[in-house]
Amino acid sequence: MSEEDLMREAVLLVAKLMAISAKTAPKARGVDNVLIKIVYERGELDALASKMEELASKYSDFFIRDARNIRNSIAVLLVGCKFIDIGFNKLIEELGVTENFVLNLINLGIAIGSAVKTASILNVDNRVMFTVGVAAKELGLLKADVVIGIPLSATSKNIFFDRVWTPVAQR
Repeated sequence: MSEEDLMREAVLLVAKLMAISAKTAPKARGVDNVLIKIVYERGELDALASKMEELASKYSDFFIRDARNIRNSIAVLLVGCKFIDIGFNKLIEELGVTENFVLNLINLGIAIGSAVKTASILNVDNRVMFTVGVAAKELGLLKADVVIGIPLSATSKNIFFDRVWTPVAQR
């Protein structure tokens, strides 16, 4: 087995273990509103990166920088949440919060934290990216209200560490 094939298989296994970590993470009142998908086919990764590049003109040049990371990743774990009634309505009203989405987003954050902890323990490079989630949602890759993407890589140098961003106007 080639080194490239070995790294790909190992990263895909870690992505699956990250999915388990996200799914089994603690949730408010035990209500599961977390959705998960692994994107790993080259065509799907390229489509995701292309959508991010397209969205750069609408949102931010950061989408272009992050798209480069997607093109160089082995896989992306998408973690999202559906906004549902978790059942703390009286308490939420007393705290002055008008929507129940706070607990939904806390569930999402805990799931993401659990997933990246797993990647870290298993030495797979990763980065939590909102930009990836925006593109994934627009492409309909995960039917969630909020989506976050976690690209994964296994190389001798972490591709998510020294990311250089130059505004389009300065290129």
